[in-house]
Amino acid sequence: MTQGITKLLVANRGEIAVRIIRAAQELGIPTVAACSEADLDSQAARMADEVHLLGPARADKSYLNVEALLGALKATGANAVHPGYGFLSENADFAEAVQAAGAIFVGPSPQTIRRMGDKAEARRTAQAAGVPVVPGSPGELFDVEAALAAAEHVGFPLLIKASAGGGGRGIRLAESPAQLREEFPRSQREAQAAFGNGAVYLERFISRARHIEVQVLGDGKHAVHLFERECSLQRRRQKIFEEAPSPALDPQQRETLCASAVRLTESLGYQGAGTLEYLYDDASGEFFFIEMNTRIQVEHPVSELITGIDLVQAMLRIAGGEPLGLRQSDIRLNGAALQMRLNAEDPARDFFPSPGLVEALSWPHGPGVRVDSHLYEGYRVPPYYDSLLAKLIVHGGDRAQALARARVAVAQTRLSGMATTLGLHAELLEQPWLHDADFHTGTLETWLAARRSGGAA
Repeated sequence: MTQGITKLLVANRGEIAVRIIRAAQELGIPTVAACSEADLDSQAARMADEVHLLGPARADKSYLNVEALLGALKATGANAVHPGYGFLSENADFAEAVQAAGAIFVGPSPQTIRRMGDKAEARRTAQAAGVPVVPGSPGELFDVEAALAAAEHVGFPLLIKASAGGGGRGIRLAESPAQLREEFPRSQREAQAAFGNGAVYLERFISRARHIEVQVLGDGKHAVHLFERECSLQRRRQKIFEEAPSPALDPQQRETLCASAVRLTESLGYQGAGTLEYLYDDASGEFFFIEMNTRIQVEHPVSELITGIDLVQAMLRIAGGEPLGLRQSDIRLNGAALQMRLNAEDPARDFFPSPGLVEALSWPHGPGVRVDSHLYEGYRVPPYYDSLLAKLIVHGGDRAQALARARVAVAQTRLSGMATTLGLHAELLEQPWLHDADFHTGTLETWLAARRSGGAA
């Protein structure tokens, strides 16, 4: 058991709740699954030592209900909360409320969450640490005239981005002053609706950019990186397929990129696991910091497989008061790992959500294969939450072996009862451009459009 955590409340659901519970159990930490009514029969509820009902299925009545979660802490005697990803994981007010209740928030300080959650402030923080950022406006913008003035220095094309948000919401492309004038208020409205904050900023648009992110761990004094992940294959800015390390970087570029991430992490006095996201310009070889995610990420398993480090257990140990216990020289890059997100979505119907009953289920097996999921036969996937069903993850001695194992793993997977993205991954793994690592953030959507029109293989 970690020094300071005696019982852990898992304030999340689905595969990440299962992942956290398993990590805690291996450390000997008792767990409480905080569940909505829709999740009382979930895999997490079955695995946890205790179950506490938060409220109705709706997230705002359960997983986003701070008072209900604080009530769960008090009722169960848990002295720590792991927020997972999504929901309240990057909510500084929630982290403060947990600490005010005398419990441990498994993650960075509320001040750090707030600082890096404000994208404009995060840019300034990165610049102060000597980390390059995409050319953009110096701060938040609230009116179109100020945006037009800032655009003269940023240059076109540019992106209008929500200062307080992420996940692709509030982002608009403007290729001219006229288009900026048109799109600016739309971006503001989207940002206000999604995050309760209409502030936006401008950022130069890089047409052939890769999305590369660096996994870090810190204990408040020291930090290390677990190398980088390639996350360029996205649909509507939502990741579908990830890998580590990035096939685009040579060893020197990797060292420079990851060192910049550690420098920024240490400048924050960061505690726990975090991810620094970068845009990499294929044409120039330059990289630019764009934002930091102050939580565990969906794609963390690929970083675990290439380093042998359990990130969730590391978070729990650090939150419990233990030092990091790792030097950068202790962390070796071993092979390559790929992750395929299996969602309850129908690619034939523009990825329309398709929750339903898991009628039959069989996961792949063999060397280098890992599955993170909350499914079991007979489980009815509720329609109220994110569509992620499972993550198929493979590890190989090199990228070619990992790709070969991914094809076998997808072929071995059986899941009936609902439409999923499994078949899409089978097609994706046959594409020459994927095997050649010849892609950027726009590649997947271009391929999907061609596939719909019959032009893709």
